[in-house]
Amino acid sequence: MTSQLSQHLPPTHTRRPRGPTLPAHRLPDLPGRVAIPGQSRGTSGAPSALERFNTAPAEDAERALLACLRSPRWALRLSGHRPYPDPPSLLAASDEAAYDLSPEELTEALAAESLPALPDDTYSAAHTALTAAHTAYEAKFGHVFVICLDGVPEEETLGRVLESIRSRLANDPDEERTVAAEELRRLARARLVNTLR
Repeated sequence: MTSQLSQHLPPTHTRRPRGPTLPAHRLPDLPGRVAIPGQSRGTSGAPSALERFNTAPAEDAERALLACLRSPRWALRLSGHRPYPDPPSLLAASDEAAYDLSPEELTEALAAESLPALPDDTYSAAHTALTAAHTAYEAKFGHVFVICLDGVPEEETLGRVLESIRSRLANDPDEERTVAAEELRRLARARLVNTLR
């Protein structure tokens, strides 16, 4: 019966002998090949920091965000817009939310900031100069001096802080408020990047 059917099939339907087949996990990687769920190559591994952030309970996400910038509205806004498809989207949302801080929220965030960290081996004369500069800054502007030192080599941090604080002491309060807000935004962004590592 089989031989009778094969005689009546058009040539395009002729049977060819089949060789050995490979299981899906042993097939070569070909462009456009879609892995079958449960059979993808490699190990699944732990979720990324962004995936953990996206799926964390709201309170945990907000707590992590407040460690980057002490603004409850900023943290609520970023937490409320989850999930983020990728880190650049989260950083863009962070920037936008930081730009939208009201003067009162900016004051609150500035009040929670600490002085920039300096290398442990910074000598005492530099600490004296830095303390005097910070005191003058706080007396003039009413909040701690903030600066983002992300990307500044450790051996240059002291010089950068002293140079910046002296330069910014020449600003009027409104100008400095704008500069401080930008530095806070940059600090929050750098801290978020570190959180996502």
